[in-house]
Amino acid sequence: MYEITYTRNALKDLQYLRKFEQKLILDEIDNNLKHQPTQPTRNRKPMRPNPYAEWELRIGNFRVLYNVEDDVKIVEIQNIGQKRGNQFFFRDEGADDL
Repeated sequence: MYEITYTRNALKDLQYLRKFEQKLILDEIDNNLKHQPTQPTRNRKPMRPNPYAEWELRIGNFRVLYNVEDDVKIVEIQNIGQKRGNQFFFRDEGADDL
């Protein structure tokens, strides 16, 4: 089983969201990333090279960007945001380089 950790940015992203959205996202992170976080699924996939993270978990319109350290069994949540059209938004600011 993998340990889930959060960067400062991810915690700020999470606090920006409404309580019911926070609960939904935290529940889905636990359900999807504690076991086999690098196994691609319908809602979990590797990302193209970018400055944020190597993996993406899709939860409706929300996206959880994360990295995995397999040797120490840690999933580090980098950012949590929304996808609108083809663009990511973290705390309502667009991310151009994804």
